[in-house]
Amino acid sequence: QVQLVESGGGLVQPGRSLRLSCAASGSIFSIYTMGWYRQAPGKQRELVAAITPSGSTNYADSVKGRFTISRHNTKNTLYLQMNSLKPEDTAVYYCNLKRTMTDPNYWGQGTQVTVSS
Repeated sequence: QVQLVESGGGLVQPGRSLRLSCAASGSIFSIYTMGWYRQAPGKQRELVAAITPSGSTNYADSVKGRFTISRHNTKNTLYLQMNSLKPEDTAVYYCNLKRTMTDPNYWGQGTQVTVSS
């Protein structure tokens, strides 16, 4: 089993920054991809950013240029630096991990990010 614990969410004013962290533990024999997803009220969960072990990244168009995903490989820790936050970034942010291409998705419990003046 894999455990993912997110932290770093909170209430922030528009234009400010937040940094999310995700600590992964458990039976992590390999990592195919890790990423951040978010779900706003009444909306489907959507990909925010993902990163492969080689460092390749993928971002949703809505966050390109504002968010940066990174990973500390030896610590199995994932980060999401969020700059120039907008009210539409308000959502619960979830950490995601897949150990192989056919592995099930593992999810954290989520951390709330609220962008409001």
